[in-house]
Amino acid sequence: MRLKAIGMIFSGVSILLDIFSPAHTINGSTILPMLFTVEAGMFKKVEQNRVFHGVVVQLEEAILDGRFQPGEKLPPERELKETFEVGRGAVREALRVLEQKGLLEIRLGAQGGAIVTQPSGDPMLESLSLLVKRKEIPFEDIQEFRSTVEGRIASLAALRRTTEDMTRLKAILLKCECFSEKEYNWDAFLFEDGRFHQELSNIARNQLFSLIADALHQNIHNYYDSRLQKNKSILEENLLDLRAIYRAVKRGDSKQASQSMRNHIVRFDAYMSHDQGEVQ
Repeated sequence: MRLKAIGMIFSGVSILLDIFSPAHTINGSTILPMLFTVEAGMFKKVEQNRVFHGVVVQLEEAILDGRFQPGEKLPPERELKETFEVGRGAVREALRVLEQKGLLEIRLGAQGGAIVTQPSGDPMLESLSLLVKRKEIPFEDIQEFRSTVEGRIASLAALRRTTEDMTRLKAILLKCECFSEKEYNWDAFLFEDGRFHQELSNIARNQLFSLIADALHQNIHNYYDSRLQKNKSILEENLLDLRAIYRAVKRGDSKQASQSMRNHIVRFDAYMSHDQGEVQ
């Protein structure tokens, strides 16, 4: 029997649903399924994946609270299937989700299985890296982020630096000087400039800052290539900024380190503003 279309309106809100009934012909014309509106809130979302989701939640909790340590193998699928009283498909889907979250590594072969992995920021880092590499993040957002966060990184670096830290930072600065003054090399300078910023984030000793700084500075060159004129005077200005940042960090002046970093980012990014247009 053909279903009739019923329209209902509640508080001016409606949801459009397709109701499919078998098409049939009347007087040579094909009659297609009809549409109708249903009151918002009339139906609840069907929980189609509750079975495998429940397996995911319990296994994830067991991994995170240490019942399974990194390097250990989870019980085989057959045992998990019997333990959770679910089908093998639900177990495999749950393991796949946990692998995507970076909690498991699925290995094949006689010695394979679901191996618990060491917690890592790699999945997050890879996603952020791709966004920057593909220039999916507006340049203005990167400017704003860098001037705020990297200023704080420089400030923390000034408070937490050690003699060994400053030795590594000085070595990078010397390479920047080389590629700006002695062996002018635009690309090599920008590479070392990125390393300078990454090393500062390491000196700040904040893991989250380090992860984000690595993802940003390892992939930001596509923005430079399309927006920045390869002008030696720009590198010379940049080098002066890096020296100022280095000096402030070395003497432990957190306020000046932060301000020097912000000045550096604002000045350098001004050359890549929209007013400049994209480099052809």
